[in-house]
Amino acid sequence: MNHGRKYLSLEFIQVPPTTGKAPKGLIVALHGWGANAEDLASLAPYLNLPDYQFVFPNAPFPHPHSPIGRAWYELSAENMYEGLTQSRQLLTDWLLSLESSTGVPLSQTILSGFSQGGAMTLDLGLKLPFAGLVVMSGYLHPGAVETSPATSLAPVLITHGRYDQVVPLRAALNAKETLESRGIAVQYYEFDMGHEIQLPMLELIRNFVINTQVTTE
Repeated sequence: MNHGRKYLSLEFIQVPPTTGKAPKGLIVALHGWGANAEDLASLAPYLNLPDYQFVFPNAPFPHPHSPIGRAWYELSAENMYEGLTQSRQLLTDWLLSLESSTGVPLSQTILSGFSQGGAMTLDLGLKLPFAGLVVMSGYLHPGAVETSPATSLAPVLITHGRYDQVVPLRAALNAKETLESRGIAVQYYEFDMGHEIQLPMLELIRNFVINTQVTTE
């Protein structure tokens, strides 16, 4: 596991393919509010995708209540969504730079995220030509689809806990219905869990990545 250099003001962790060969595809995973790149990087081995390169960026803003946590934008009542515009631009520029640094185009890249990272995945994933999107316990930003019509029809996998008390299940259903109304193919799964990632979800993600990659090659 390599700690990548700071590039376009986003720090990131890279995990190259364990095959030693050029990556078949790229999987970018965006952490949630108050976590950091290490949080999702620890899950990479469990996905059992040795042909893929993983990239885990750190959100640009420090978290107000955690010395090691990061945030894509503010979630406090008085400053809700503050920083979203900056994060959106930073993340877009960084994602567009990945092909030159990895050799993998966006058309062979899966963008994924948990919670706030899932919201960022939906925000950017509908505007850039990814192979597929994975949203874990995520949500749509208000007006994200309406104000900027989806230009990408990449398939989307949504997973959510029925007992999630951080991001209600309704947010996942809303995202599913909104995306389907735009003609986007959605795979939707609920789990008997709270706001978390469990191993059965990783098997779904693995299958989604493999099936999506087959269709884009």
